[in-house]
Amino acid sequence: MLFYILRRFLYTLPIAIGVSLVCFALVHLAPGDPISAILPENASPQLIEEVKTAYGFDKPLPIQYLYWLGNVVSGDLGTSIMTRRAVLSEVIPAVGNTLILAACAVLIGFVVGIGLGTIAGYNSGSILDKAVTAFAITGVSVPHYWLGMVLIVLFSVNLGWLPATGMGSLGSGELPFTLDGLKHIILPAMTLAVIPAGIIARSVRATVSEVRKQDFVQTLYAKGLTSRYVFVHVAKNAAPTVLAIMGLQLAQLLGGSILVETVFAWPGTGFLLNAAIFTRDLPILQGTILVLSIFFVVTNLAVDVLQMMLDPRVKRV
Repeated sequence: MLFYILRRFLYTLPIAIGVSLVCFALVHLAPGDPISAILPENASPQLIEEVKTAYGFDKPLPIQYLYWLGNVVSGDLGTSIMTRRAVLSEVIPAVGNTLILAACAVLIGFVVGIGLGTIAGYNSGSILDKAVTAFAITGVSVPHYWLGMVLIVLFSVNLGWLPATGMGSLGSGELPFTLDGLKHIILPAMTLAVIPAGIIARSVRATVSEVRKQDFVQTLYAKGLTSRYVFVHVAKNAAPTVLAIMGLQLAQLLGGSILVETVFAWPGTGFLLNAAIFTRDLPILQGTILVLSIFFVVTNLAVDVLQMMLDPRVKRV
């Protein structure tokens, strides 16, 4: 087990280096000049060169990458061009806010997806199965930002039940279980949870239906086991596949919430990235994308280890 975990960890190292290289290259290949965002149009060439030297933009890109990677390894993600603050001090609060939102979306999406998928898997071909499939397809097809705006119009503008934007008491560091915090997080969490719920529902439905058709399930029934105990065996055999899909969805919730956080003005990593894109704040862009990418890699590693614990046959792969 320890050898398997060590081997999987070693596999993530070149992936992490490749992610950092792609992150650095894509940000610098994008059109636009970050220096022009902070300097006036009539800035002298001397001032422009001084600012480029201060931020290291005067060096060749390979040298910039090596300097940047060395600072990242030491825990320094650079300094924001716009706010002049350390990138880490900007990214950490944003990551915390996104984690709060993603945790609530995960709770909704995973519970709904697993519940509906299991029900559909145990009733394959029925009207209930078709209804769950229709819900899943609709959930996967609906754009995040459009659904968010519809929910704002319905529950905030027309009904006035929930606030449209912001974090409320969550922004002051309070727990998300206060009434004000729950009101602010319901709409963005529901918006984010729709697609994962649809994907997980379809995957769980297909996995459970396939497992129930296997011979060992009929053998369990023939031995006189109740449906409750048979369900435990079905769930255990379906768990590795479902766990892998859930891990990917969790990582995507953190990295794919840019539009949702922008619509709801939720000050997370998505909102931070959106602001950095328009201001061409390269250090913020690089730092935020790198943190989200590394989290994605770490999440996949954790899912691999959990899969191995649930199904020892994974170690052979």
